[in-house]
Amino acid sequence: MFSPNQTGRCRSLLTLSLLGLLGSVLDVTRGRAAQDEDYYMQELLSRELYFRVQGSEDPAPSSQPPDARSGERASPKTAKKGLKDQREKASQTDKMTSDAKTAKPGNKKVEKNKKGNLKTPNSISEGEGHYKPPREECPPMGLENLKIDDFQLHASTMRRYGLGAHRGRLNIQAGLYEDEFYDGAWCAGRTDPLQWFEVDARRLTKFTGVITQGRSSLWSSDWVTSYKVLVSNDSHTWVTIKNGTEDMIFPGNAEKEVPVRNELPVPVIGRYIRVNPRSWHNGGGICMRAEILGCPMPDPNNYYHRRNEVTTTDNLDFRHHNYKEMRQLMKVVNEMCPNITRIYNIGKSHNGLKLYAIEISDNPGEHELGEPEFRYIAGSHGNEVLGRELILLLMQFMCQEYLSGNPRIRHLVDETRIHLLPSINPDGYEKAFEVGSELGGWSLGRWSEDGLDIHHNFPDLNSILWEAEAKKWVPRKVFNHQVPIPEWYQRKNATVAMETRALIAWMEKIPFVLGGNLQGGELVVTFPYDMTRTPGRTREQTPTPDDHVFRWLAFSYASTHRLMTDASRRVCHTEDFAKEDGTINGASWHTAPGSMNDFSYLHTNCFELSMYVGCDKFPHESELPEEWENNRESILVFMEQVHRGIKGVVRDVQGRGIANATISVEGIGHDIRTAADGDYWRLLNPGEYKVFARAPGYTPSSKVCEVGYDMGATRCDFIIGRTNLSRIKEIMEKFGKQPIKLPVRHLQHRLRRRRLGT
Repeated sequence: MFSPNQTGRCRSLLTLSLLGLLGSVLDVTRGRAAQDEDYYMQELLSRELYFRVQGSEDPAPSSQPPDARSGERASPKTAKKGLKDQREKASQTDKMTSDAKTAKPGNKKVEKNKKGNLKTPNSISEGEGHYKPPREECPPMGLENLKIDDFQLHASTMRRYGLGAHRGRLNIQAGLYEDEFYDGAWCAGRTDPLQWFEVDARRLTKFTGVITQGRSSLWSSDWVTSYKVLVSNDSHTWVTIKNGTEDMIFPGNAEKEVPVRNELPVPVIGRYIRVNPRSWHNGGGICMRAEILGCPMPDPNNYYHRRNEVTTTDNLDFRHHNYKEMRQLMKVVNEMCPNITRIYNIGKSHNGLKLYAIEISDNPGEHELGEPEFRYIAGSHGNEVLGRELILLLMQFMCQEYLSGNPRIRHLVDETRIHLLPSINPDGYEKAFEVGSELGGWSLGRWSEDGLDIHHNFPDLNSILWEAEAKKWVPRKVFNHQVPIPEWYQRKNATVAMETRALIAWMEKIPFVLGGNLQGGELVVTFPYDMTRTPGRTREQTPTPDDHVFRWLAFSYASTHRLMTDASRRVCHTEDFAKEDGTINGASWHTAPGSMNDFSYLHTNCFELSMYVGCDKFPHESELPEEWENNRESILVFMEQVHRGIKGVVRDVQGRGIANATISVEGIGHDIRTAADGDYWRLLNPGEYKVFARAPGYTPSSKVCEVGYDMGATRCDFIIGRTNLSRIKEIMEKFGKQPIKLPVRHLQHRLRRRRLGT
């Protein structure tokens, strides 16, 4: 006779068997082989049989699984696993499962644990004889990164369309106001325990966990405090996850932003999974953002999966790297390609971490005459980590391809001095890295250690220039370029991050021509100005004098990205940037005084843009190969744009380069200056331009320069001579004589007498 617990367990197994049989008859899982379900059911039956062989019952799981306590985050160990570790763990799991099936009483293999005590395999305790199945780390299914589309999300009811099931995605952001078309969660239309949120995986999936958040809102406080989880193979008959013989209640959220992760006591296989809220915040409603953890089961007949699968052939290190691992990886790249790479640091973070950059060039450490300088920066917001990993992948890729003789990469390296700074805010990154890719929420690690947004921590030079323009001081009293940093900003007690000061010193030291800073949380490229010209306006089209050039640069990245310009793709949060070809003027999105992009344009020669490279700020490691494929071509194409426009050297009649000479283009109210050796680069779209070269004490010179459509900057050199006045001053100073300085009235009197002939 079976005990009551065994009887209940047999009933559960019988129910699952019937579900599997029904699924194979109705073929509800899109063409999967019927024997697949039999195989998975045999696995469950084998586990049941194992318990009987051991002479013990399947222990009731804890009511609170690891990392599922209310309001707490998962430990870093369970939240982060490298791909290599996952492969090793998977192989160990297969071995342990095999041993468990063949194990017999009195014939158990034993091993020593770290403390030297004997330990049985498969986590079977000698004294208790309980089997604890090994945990498998399954990745997110893709609610946050949009791999799960809107048609796969369903709910019992919804408060309104803007709070429908399609909005129940982890970390999705709402608009500024309530009742917008795009809101910040799924919210049930009724407040009772019969509501549910459902995900259709479209194939058999091993579900291992659920992550939940409350509603993203400035005005409302809505979140679920506990819930049940149900699984089905046909969306009609549902099995509730049990805690022994009773339905398991999972603890939910304690507030609306911090994600809470719950692991299922035992992985469950099915096609559909539901979250059934049981309690919610007092005074609020049933609102939820969620992510499901699950591993797709092998199913070669699933056309939908094959059609959407993206793979990469690049042999790169696709994993997240903490500070130490990032530094080690940069060292490995340097050792692989010592002739074209150089590692240096530009300063330190608030916590003393060095801000490492790597240079890729055919002559590392040297500025070559006529060779433009390019930079990529990532990690100004520490929790936006995809850009950081893309830069680390880029340096590996360029090293490997250069060694293999790839002509495109060799040309880039030989003709460009490239600087890659993968993490400008390592302090913030370490905070986000510690909790893991799904548990940091939207903002943990975003700011510097002293609470500053590094990307918007630069001096507001826009207001200085625009005020001077209003007073008609430009260009006589105030230049339209190289706007000086105000004195107050340079004081030691100014609210300026150490990282920002290091960036400014770096920008002033190297004559960068073009740069991109990689960010996350959206799919769009933004370009200056980032600040609205009209005071009080939060959104306003605010173009620079080089608006046509910036639009081309932004489009060069967006158009070659796999997703940015796809009109059929779902919006990340509230803005449909695909309608604008994946680009937008920063100020017309939202005003941001003191941005890195505006500062770079107004204080240096560098044209800087922001690339938001993914909806998910911190994608799971398993997503990195696909994200690399999404962005690889864009990253390379944008770098190549540094060779578009005109370039040249401004020299005197003796052939010496003139530093800080001004290069002006007729019709464009923004000038640039020559570097220390007299060379310059001016980004321009194809066309014919009248270009001027000026320098204090020299006679201005001009010429017409034509920019073609083919890649490669047009050569446009200048030779300018000294003015008569400057030559006289130079001669008199050389011989120790000073020019006679007569009062203006006396000079005018002498000129008048000469005209009268007296």
